[in-house]
Amino acid sequence: MANARLLTVFVCLAIVSGCLAVTPVVLWHGMGDSCCNPLSMGSIKSLIEKQIKGVYVNSLMIGSNIVTDMENGFLMNANDQVAMACDKIAKDTKLQDGYHAVGFSQGGQFLRAVAQRCPEPPMLNLISVGGQHQGVFGFPRCPGDNETLCDYMRKLLNIGAYVSFVQNNLAQAEYWQDPFNEDEYRKYSVFLADINQERTKNATYKANLQKLKNFVMLKFTLDEMVQPRESEWFGFYKAGQDKEVVPLNETLMYTEDWLGLKTMDTEKRLHFLSYPGDHLQFTEEWFIANIVKPFLTQ
Repeated sequence: MANARLLTVFVCLAIVSGCLAVTPVVLWHGMGDSCCNPLSMGSIKSLIEKQIKGVYVNSLMIGSNIVTDMENGFLMNANDQVAMACDKIAKDTKLQDGYHAVGFSQGGQFLRAVAQRCPEPPMLNLISVGGQHQGVFGFPRCPGDNETLCDYMRKLLNIGAYVSFVQNNLAQAEYWQDPFNEDEYRKYSVFLADINQERTKNATYKANLQKLKNFVMLKFTLDEMVQPRESEWFGFYKAGQDKEVVPLNETLMYTEDWLGLKTMDTEKRLHFLSYPGDHLQFTEEWFIANIVKPFLTQ
């Protein structure tokens, strides 16, 4: 009888332990940053680890070291970056039962591509912090301290964002959407037009994105870097001009449900958050209350 009671207790503890398992987190930094910068991703990683006891956080390094990681954010084809991220995630044994993903700036749309293209291991919640999901049209200023790379980026974009060499070698050109040249964008964009289903409709992309429990998008209402800032909520300029912005729910992408965003919205799995600050500028307290606790502790 005593042994039976001990066995019952052991089974109960095992069940409780399984229920309390902590879901790991994957981070992807933005342009001009790196996986382990103590003032940015390193700080976010530490914050999450402090708030969620025992959590494993993988801050993706796209390259073999911090320097190449930062450079690749500019000079590696976005598709190659996503493929590298998929490979790193697939080989990380601590992520095999699923993970939450948090992408900062361009890391937001890159992680969405991971969700659409690489469903195993499963991404559970996707949090996009200032990600440009409908791309950008303009770079008013450059993040980080590497002005040399920023100047090089601007020169290449001035040559032409849809020139083959630029499209295939500059990450920012691959999510550049010119509202004055929509046909050219759809024809020559090697990344954004593909993941946004603006050429052929890939049923697998839609099905994979639908596997998310939640898709969270944070827009910075005073953002002076992302043009237009509404891209952070899937909005973009009306074709033929760069003043009027069309919100997501008025786009064909939404009404025809190319990615399943309308379905997710109806099911309350699409979340639109906003913060009254410039690009990636938020307080730790806000991040904990609005991102960590509701979406990373599930």
